[in-house]
Amino acid sequence: MPEMPDSLIYLDGVTVSFDGFKALNALSLIVEPGELRAIIGPNGAGKTTMMDVITGKTRPDEGSVLFRHTVDLSKTDEAAIANMGIGRKFQKPTVFESLTVFENLELALAGKRRTIDSLLWALDGGKKRRIETVLETIRLGDRRDELAGALSHGQKQWLEIGMLLAQEPDLLLLDEPVAGMTDAETEQTAALIKEISVDRSVVVVEHDMEFVRNLDTRVTVLHEGSVLAEGNMDAVQNDPRVIEVYLGR
Repeated sequence: MPEMPDSLIYLDGVTVSFDGFKALNALSLIVEPGELRAIIGPNGAGKTTMMDVITGKTRPDEGSVLFRHTVDLSKTDEAAIANMGIGRKFQKPTVFESLTVFENLELALAGKRRTIDSLLWALDGGKKRRIETVLETIRLGDRRDELAGALSHGQKQWLEIGMLLAQEPDLLLLDEPVAGMTDAETEQTAALIKEISVDRSVVVVEHDMEFVRNLDTRVTVLHEGSVLAEGNMDAVQNDPRVIEVYLGR
């Protein structure tokens, strides 16, 4: 594997078994600081389990899971991992539909704080500017005062990404962010993700191959819990092993 010093996330030999089934099988993967990485693979390849391990939801049976070279994520709980700067967006958006777009972002910003600090929480000028910046980034500046429930499916996905951005994570894990989106929303989401990856690491798990191609970044193909291939989209799409187990289906 590459040298560890350039890693933000370092997985080495990670194995996870469920009732004898190896969801991850000696998985080794490095995500560098500021890197945008796409993860693809057939159902059951281990994509979700990989994210569960990084976020502390699932403990590996074997292997190393390190953040910033020194933090052992396999021995750290989910809340602590989130507070370290690892944000995860699940496939189904979980926004507060009865609150406005702005209020959702305000709540996300407050939610990062400890309980005692939350009692003293006030939205000062700096925090307002932070929310305004996020609103522009996620293309919802003109919808700020509308209820989140009135947004389209794609816009709710953007809002949830914004709620994570408000907490200024170092790593964003996005699970099928364009599932159910229109073609136009999918195209805008690719541009959004490339924009937010300029100053943080982003890992995208996705099935939409055209969307992954539009991300124009390094692609990792998982199969049976291990890395099958890595490279740009052209390289993995032309890899005979990838065609056999995934793209040819």
